[in-house]
Amino acid sequence: MNIQIIGTKSCNETRKAERFFKERRIQYHFRDLNEKGLTKGELENIKTKIPIEDLINREGKQFKKRNLQFMIFDIEEELLNDPLLIKTPIVRYGKEVTVGYQPEIWKKWLN
Repeated sequence: MNIQIIGTKSCNETRKAERFFKERRIQYHFRDLNEKGLTKGELENIKTKIPIEDLINREGKQFKKRNLQFMIFDIEEELLNDPLLIKTPIVRYGKEVTVGYQPEIWKKWLN
C-alpha cells in the first residue's frame, strides 16, 4: 500500500490523517508543504480527481494574510507559488486522491 500524505505538521486535520494510518499500521510517506510544494505535474494529477476550486483553503491564515479574498487570481498559479494556500491534508493512494480528513473513503481503500 503506497499512501502519501501532503500537509503541514501544524495542521490538525493532517495530524488526524497521520494518526488514522498509524493506528492501522499502514505505512505512508509524509510531505511537508513548508519544505516542498506541489509540482505542476502533481497538481495536474490531483486536479483529475479534485476540482481546483476545492484545493485552495479560503479559510486558512495564508489566504487571509495575503488578502486574496479581495483579489482576482489564477488559483493554479497561486497554489504552485504558495503551497501554504493548499487545503490539507491531501492523501494520495495510487490514482485516488482526497482533500481534508476523509476516514470513510480511506477505509474503503484499505479493503
